[in-house]
Amino acid sequence: MYAAGLNFDSKAFLAEYWQRKPLLMRNAIGSFASPLPADELAGLALEEDIESRIIEYRHGQWCLQHGPFRAEDFKRDSPWTLLVQAVDHYIPAVAALRQLVDFLPSWRLDDVMVSYAVDGGSVGPHYDNYDVFLLQGEGERHWQLGQFCNSRSPLLPHDELRILADFACTEDYVLGPGDMLYVPPGMAHWGVARGECTTFSIGFRAPRINDMVSRWADSLLERLDPETFYTDGDMGPATRAGEIRPRDLERARAQVSAALDQAMDNHWFGAMVTEPRYDCGRDDDQLAHAMALLADGPALLELSSAARVAWQQEESGIMVFCNGEAALFSDGVLGSLVALCTAGRVEGAALASGLAEAETARMMGYLLHAGGIDVE
Repeated sequence: MYAAGLNFDSKAFLAEYWQRKPLLMRNAIGSFASPLPADELAGLALEEDIESRIIEYRHGQWCLQHGPFRAEDFKRDSPWTLLVQAVDHYIPAVAALRQLVDFLPSWRLDDVMVSYAVDGGSVGPHYDNYDVFLLQGEGERHWQLGQFCNSRSPLLPHDELRILADFACTEDYVLGPGDMLYVPPGMAHWGVARGECTTFSIGFRAPRINDMVSRWADSLLERLDPETFYTDGDMGPATRAGEIRPRDLERARAQVSAALDQAMDNHWFGAMVTEPRYDCGRDDDQLAHAMALLADGPALLELSSAARVAWQQEESGIMVFCNGEAALFSDGVLGSLVALCTAGRVEGAALASGLAEAETARMMGYLLHAGGIDVE
């Protein structure tokens, strides 16, 4: 549906705007019709397994309520906004919006959140630690952009909401259907509905550096021999009791550095960035049925809407990551894998020829077990 992507120069965008400054794209999608009416979004918010929130500004206070909701929860006297996470996992037409940003690595994409607001509804001035493309669906929303923020920026007191105490407007836009606004990480922004409106937020995840260090260290520790100890065979005599000498510290740092420099794989990163936020599993009966379809020669293999799949090429072959798991395959799987990741599906003659190769069939079985693909 959106295979052509956005009508702009993606290379120029990455060089000038990505993670640097905002960009307003008028008519990013010409004659855009919202793929999800407000009443259907409200219906999703009634579901137990779908993450949803309502933020309301009542009596000068920002109030938060978590779903699942009841129909009467949508009858309020104060301005309010409904936010539903990962709508692309449930509505194919919303998932198709991800094609708009297919020039970015797919493993960086988090989800498509959809919000509905009554007139004056807002989630308050805030900032995010990730990149977001704000696509206007129905109605209009007034956006103000402000200063760059960080963990030291003052917030209003609230147990869960991160509302900025100070907001200095630098840019001001009203977005209508089909308009899109890119907001880089850390930039304060504040959207207020003009009449009823819906907004589609295409967000990108960014792992925390401390989490990356932790995962890398865990991967390294798994490879270190626990029976390898600090050595000081070149030690000179101690002259002052209890002292840790500069030479002792140099020796310790050198031995730690040698341990860190030993050869290790980089699979920890792919496994980390493909870990799903939501359950992608099937029960045993569903998996058995899907495996039988795969063995019989399916008509279609399709990436699961909630799945996270990535890969990296290595000297030994292709390492495929799916929902936090990793498996190695030969280079021969690359054609089918790239086709699956590009189009989100493989079917017809391409599917039949791929499954005729034992290694490709093994990879598809792995993806099916890991919750990465659906079979028809």
